[in-house]
Amino acid sequence: MEHDGATVLIDTPPELRLQLIRAEVRQVDAVLYTHEHADHIAGIDDLRAFSVLSRQPLAVHGPAETMARLARAYEYIFDDDVQPVAGTSKPRLVAHALDAGRTTLVAGLPVLPLELYHGPMRVFGYRIGPLAYITDVKSVPPAVYPALQGVRVLVLNALWWRSHPTHLSIPEAITVAQQVGAPQTFLTHLTHETGHAALAAALPPGIAPAYDGLVVEVS
Repeated sequence: MEHDGATVLIDTPPELRLQLIRAEVRQVDAVLYTHEHADHIAGIDDLRAFSVLSRQPLAVHGPAETMARLARAYEYIFDDDVQPVAGTSKPRLVAHALDAGRTTLVAGLPVLPLELYHGPMRVFGYRIGPLAYITDVKSVPPAVYPALQGVRVLVLNALWWRSHPTHLSIPEAITVAQQVGAPQTFLTHLTHETGHAALAAALPPGIAPAYDGLVVEVS
């Protein structure tokens, strides 16, 4: 996400470096984490280029338990006592725990963390101005919908057509999207079971599958 010269990432998936190169991202000012599963954090070391180039630590934000898990899993990054060998480098990251329901400025953007659940695991969705990003959830609790009022673009996970115990199915995601009422919803976290063209043709107006390289401008 880019705004007023600042770039904020949501999660650091595997092969992050290749994705950033393809998108021609040359600067990252902060990272928002949704949760601690490997497909959302395993590319964290690829952030080292940005802290090395800026010569200052990069702020990463998310649920307190996710920040704690990152500190355990990537001790060499977050433990200041672990210093790289002379002539080498490591990512310089500073973890900040966010509070659900409390708007916080992140790289100049007002970020509202939304508390949701991925099975038993708490995850954060994010409302950032007219954009909302929600992934890896099975449902959106009624208490969250007021925070989504007025959203212009909703990014929402949808795994496949059949039911899943910890992810929204495509029909469930359609229901959530219609309840939120954003003019445009993009479905993400899809699988190889849903071909893009076939899925796009089957979705209601205002709901579309996301795809690699998609750029969305939100005023």
